[in-house]
Amino acid sequence: MTTTQIDNVSVTTAANVYFDGKCVSHGITFADGTKKSVGVILPSTLTFNTGAPEIMECVAGSCDYKLAGTDAWITSGAGQTFSVPGNTQFEIRVTEGFDAYHYVCHFG
Repeated sequence: MTTTQIDNVSVTTAANVYFDGKCVSHGITFADGTKKSVGVILPSTLTFNTGAPEIMECVAGSCDYKLAGTDAWITSGAGQTFSVPGNTQFEIRVTEGFDAYHYVCHFG
């Protein structure tokens, strides 16, 4: 099920802007201290480093992703997720001419 709304959270109003504006996100914190981010990636190919493990949930658009140590690009579209281990990196590719990749990043 795709997340369409997140209630009862604190939102960091200053955006996190990465890669010259190709990725923009906002941090959210739940009452229990759980943190997530919500954002958008515009057409580009970007490499992200992780600290904690992440689950990337696509809420609109699509992307191709490639985990560290693999050669295969895998497509993730609306309603799909992919997991990234902690302390590694992954690449995301959003193809020009397609909708931006809208996501919720679940840390944990």
